[in-house]
Amino acid sequence: MKFGISTFLTDQGITPTALAPAVEERGFDSLFIAEHTHIPVERRTPYPFGGELPEKYYRTLDPFVALSAAAVVTERLLVGTGIALVVQRDPIITAKEVASLNLVSGGRTIFGVGVGWLREEIENHGTNPATRGRLVDERLRAIRELWTKEKAEFHGEFVDFDPVYSWPKPVQHPHPPIYVGGGEAAFPRIAELGDAWIANVMPPEELRQRMERLRGMANRDVPVTVAYTPADPELLEGLRKVGVDRVLLDLETMPERESLAELDRLSEIAASFR
Repeated sequence: MKFGISTFLTDQGITPTALAPAVEERGFDSLFIAEHTHIPVERRTPYPFGGELPEKYYRTLDPFVALSAAAVVTERLLVGTGIALVVQRDPIITAKEVASLNLVSGGRTIFGVGVGWLREEIENHGTNPATRGRLVDERLRAIRELWTKEKAEFHGEFVDFDPVYSWPKPVQHPHPPIYVGGGEAAFPRIAELGDAWIANVMPPEELRQRMERLRGMANRDVPVTVAYTPADPELLEGLRKVGVDRVLLDLETMPERESLAELDRLSEIAASFR
């Protein structure tokens, strides 16, 4: 089982150029960061984890700018979006951003995607939350066309463009791996368009059952990454036993000194499983 870090990079915490080398030096294989373009002041949508929405959601850095900075100060670290809100992103621009990051990083990119949960945020991008699943699927198909075809075109319900040139193409072939976040509603998307599942933290036995259902639907052995995982040795051992491919330990958003100290603690726990 591989270990990475998932976090919210903000203007109040450690910078990507300080964090990424520290993550790599401590033996973690990857760094995944969250995305929110903005947070509406008035919201009807409740925070999925209960209570008040943490301030870090208001202040996230643009993931592709931050991950490009992380990539140029590291050599081996995988840099991933955890997750990019494709429902709020133009597919042509997003395809270019991911491909550019892939080039800058030398092929060390993971494109983690999701449909999003904050309805008001989604609506501010001109998207109907009721159709966001179909929209994401279509945008992912269009992005793959832009990555893999010299003359790409797409004609769908939400995305429509005649043949275009779009460069750079990704360094990775056929394209950077697409990790799909979400619950069981995302399983058809993973089966058709994804290379792996980014799962939320849950009891290992429940996760094992869901993994079996996903792999049965996809008819292949889909790798599973569990994001924002607390550094609980008992939980980590349970995830290892059910066959999780990668655990992303949760790093709370903090200034540099506190972040480095917490990374030291997390690396010791991860080392005990290696």
